[in-house]
Amino acid sequence: MTLWKGIRTWVDLSSRSARKEELPESYARKWGGMRGLALPVLLERLSRDTDPLGPDNPLVIACGLLNGLAFHGLSRYGLYARSPLTGAYGESEAGGYFGPGLKGQGIESIVLEGRSEEPVYLWVENGEVSIRDAGFLWGLETGPAMDKLKEEHGRITAIMIGPAGEKLVRYSCVLNDLHHANGRTGMGAVMGSKRVKAIACPHPKPEEPFDRELLKKMHEAYRGWKDIPFYWALREFGTTASVEGNNDVGMLPTRNFREGVFEGASKVGCRYMNENMLIDRYACFSCAVRCKRVVSGGKHDVDPTYGGPEYETIGAFGPLCGIDDLETIAKAHEICNRTGLDTISTGATIAWWMECVEEGILSPEEAEIQGFGDTEGLLPLVRKIAAREGIGDLLAEGVRRASERIGKGSGKFALHVKGQELPLHDPRGKYGLALAYALAPGGADHMQFPHDPLFSKEGSVPMEAVKCLGVTEALPTLSLDEKKTRAVTYLWLSWSMMNHLGMCYFVFASRGYFPHTLVPSLVESALGWKTSLWELMKMAERGLTAARLVNLKLGFGAKDDILPDRLFEPIPEGPLEGKSVPEGDFWKARDLYYQFLGWDQKGIPSEAKLIELGLDAWMSIIKELKIQ
Repeated sequence: MTLWKGIRTWVDLSSRSARKEELPESYARKWGGMRGLALPVLLERLSRDTDPLGPDNPLVIACGLLNGLAFHGLSRYGLYARSPLTGAYGESEAGGYFGPGLKGQGIESIVLEGRSEEPVYLWVENGEVSIRDAGFLWGLETGPAMDKLKEEHGRITAIMIGPAGEKLVRYSCVLNDLHHANGRTGMGAVMGSKRVKAIACPHPKPEEPFDRELLKKMHEAYRGWKDIPFYWALREFGTTASVEGNNDVGMLPTRNFREGVFEGASKVGCRYMNENMLIDRYACFSCAVRCKRVVSGGKHDVDPTYGGPEYETIGAFGPLCGIDDLETIAKAHEICNRTGLDTISTGATIAWWMECVEEGILSPEEAEIQGFGDTEGLLPLVRKIAAREGIGDLLAEGVRRASERIGKGSGKFALHVKGQELPLHDPRGKYGLALAYALAPGGADHMQFPHDPLFSKEGSVPMEAVKCLGVTEALPTLSLDEKKTRAVTYLWLSWSMMNHLGMCYFVFASRGYFPHTLVPSLVESALGWKTSLWELMKMAERGLTAARLVNLKLGFGAKDDILPDRLFEPIPEGPLEGKSVPEGDFWKARDLYYQFLGWDQKGIPSEAKLIELGLDAWMSIIKELKIQ
């Protein structure tokens, strides 16, 4: 037995037909899963003329290589296409149950091509994908749609879009079982443009490993996570502990990154949530950490069906907007999960809109919201964005397009990279993160590599975990020299490796407890491969370079690997008063990162690097760029 199923199913929505492609094990060892299953498809089928919301933009749904194994943190899968938000490579990953569910039905990935004339959903069972009418689902919020699918099929796992995806909100997301979101880069709009409401399959069961005894040893190696407070805190507080944590050190993005300290942090943080709104915790497939939150009640009668807000959501609707009301934030989260909105981009777009009011570019009457701190105005605006109603139609375009439309200098505080709004971590307090925001192929992304504090303290568990990768000495968070850039590069490759394997960063080092050194043994227990970190890290480098090729093909390059000016401006007060991303160091580090990966000063991979990584089939992309 092996976890590699080797089947990619191509679904032509225009003709309502499906065909299977069998991928050999050699493909799996070269590419892995998730983005590795998507990048060759996108490289072949995308061009600068591809409309992200047109029928020629393929949408790839891809399992992680180890999805379905009965081990913690192996549930992550992804959606991939040209992003309607950025126009660049789009990727969005999530945990939960759908990746293991799809793998359990014998399929590694599904490629959606074309566009259906009428709404449809896909039912996946026993290796077959059937295309079914979804008129009874179209227009419904995610909760009622899930209920109807359960009536039809019983116990299932499903990904689906809400009304925001149907309305083509550029940062609409895809919801997995109502709790987990493929949030970033607008994959919900791509799915909506194809008139696909949902993809569903039977609820997963654990897959048979290749080596059960070796898998038992892997479980033994992970058993100690509960004894270390740094890891147990994920069970106790989830990601919400970052609210107070970031605030204490002065890098909690507040009022659209104008400040780094929020006076109301304790009112929206983990302890307040646990004491006043938390009713349950839940886990992804086969995971003991149970870091997910379920909240309920309050003045807005928050519905626990949709889980509860993570740190990013609290940060986006709370401090970023100057709002200290957790009940309102939790309701905003519920609305986003009901309608299918990315909470990060939604909150960031509203924060920008609030600053437009603060700066006098818009009156409160024009904006339909006051400036920062307008708790009453928040929820109506979230609903209008999801429906593209009134002013929400403009805000549904994201900060880059919206600021271009209203002008008046609003672009200087429309904070994005490549068109994607910034996540809720401030690089002015951890300089390596500045590179992650600028260089992430899908636009600003906080999930590219371990954040600087994890490898800044000698003797810490995370620091000890990364030494096997060549990061052998602790490095200051406020540093962006050659040593830091080298560490960022190595750690970026390690997290990219976890992407291909379907691993959760909260379980695996350096943020998680399971060590890098045992990852090859875990892969062997699942697949029977005698592998190494070297082979797996090369898989990761291949993925990063292939994503770079996709962006180069779409017209994105070094000119787009930049940061908004605000991050080069000093934080005005708090523990990091006067700190900013050092601009000169940033440009030097960016260019050095290019060189470390075998790219030139324009961020174009060398011919030798493509040959080394087995990407020479796409050599024409860089040759055409050199001619231009």
